[in-house]
Amino acid sequence: MAHRIALIGGDGIGPEVTAEAVKVVRAAGVNIDATEFDLGGSRYLRDGEILSDATLNELRAFDAILLGAVGTPDVPPGVIERGLLLKMRFDLDLYVNQRPFAGTAPGHVTPHDFVVIRENTEGPYVGEGGVLRRGTPHEIATQGSVNSRHGVERCIRYAFELAAKRNRKHVTLVHKTNVLTFAGDLWQRAFNEVAAEFPQVETAYNHVDAACIYFVEDPHRYDVIVTDNLFGDILTDLGGAVSGGIGLASSANLNPARTGPSMFEPSHGSAPDIVGTGKANPTAAILSAALMLEFLGENDAAARIRTACDALPTGSTVEIGNAIAAAVAAN
Repeated sequence: MAHRIALIGGDGIGPEVTAEAVKVVRAAGVNIDATEFDLGGSRYLRDGEILSDATLNELRAFDAILLGAVGTPDVPPGVIERGLLLKMRFDLDLYVNQRPFAGTAPGHVTPHDFVVIRENTEGPYVGEGGVLRRGTPHEIATQGSVNSRHGVERCIRYAFELAAKRNRKHVTLVHKTNVLTFAGDLWQRAFNEVAAEFPQVETAYNHVDAACIYFVEDPHRYDVIVTDNLFGDILTDLGGAVSGGIGLASSANLNPARTGPSMFEPSHGSAPDIVGTGKANPTAAILSAALMLEFLGENDAAARIRTACDALPTGSTVEIGNAIAAAVAAN
């Protein structure tokens, strides 16, 4: 049976790179039934729709969601991010953000291969906080970080389960326990207790500022990293920068319990300045589609797509998509 996929091309180059990802998936011989949803900044400017409850309920019926990119300069920051991306993460319980990084960092000869597991539904992104005396010299703004034992532990457990399947079997917790003594303590205690259930997996801890240095100077030390929402957001962009660029960075927003669809997207933005020029690299979207196929059990197709992407073909958006599709079909 065909996998039912919801396609959200979104804004800017999003539809362009998503089209190439779908092309490659079909070239891999995977049967998908794709339905397009018009969501993003352009839709919001046209009729005020961001993500209604009715549309969200439609999305729940799909096996997975493949998203290109969202955001336009004419929409104030935060409107689409909170109303579409964060709403999907929270309401569909996409509590794991998984981002793989493989490549050779600048100044290194040996390639690295690590995965960042970012808690995706808590931390500072839940919107806890407020403003007093806005617009005055005495304005006060607070932004709290929400961390529940349930949310932290299930993310950590996923990281250990993933590490147990990998060759190195190693998990590093990244946080700031010396300063964030309440949230950090919760994360550290949960990490230690879950680690006791996985004696075959080695562990380590890094402060987030130290991890930023190691990403650049010694990325080979990492296998699986688990961290909170904010730190993960920052570290994964740095991971893309040391692994060939953000144009190659794929991302999975996962509901491991499979009570609803998981969502897959490239890590780059909508890049409105290059729309229609053919300059957008679709590789990150194609690799995100490979993550989607792997989650759907299409492991052989996912592996063939990754192998084809390793060749790093060049050309226009469509030419890169065609080259990867041809390589996948030939294997």
